Amino acid sequence: MTLVAPTVADYEASADLATLRVRTAEDDTLDLPAETLRLSCKCAHCTRARFDGRFPEQFPGIAITEIGDLGYGLNISFSDGHNRGIYPRPYLLSLAGR
Repeated sequence: MTLVAPTVADYEASADLATLRVRTAEDDTLDLPAETLRLSCKCAHCTRARFDGRFPEQFPGIAITEIGDLGYGLNISFSDGHNRGIYPRPYLLSLAGR
């Protein structure tokens, strides 16, 4: 038997823009707080800021301002102006504990 990880089928920001709501192909709904996503960004800028000790420990009040579907993942923009983060579908699921 081959196990297959759930795939992401649909997504939207919550009405208050504080959460990314992800619906999987299995029709489960997963909620990822915008702050969790912003803190989990793996772009070069954020990775360097972590390495240099300049990355914030929290992003209170952060909101999702735009979501771009890249096919293999999502490009999420935030209210602090950060728009470089790419979140591959397996990474989104791992952030949701799946």
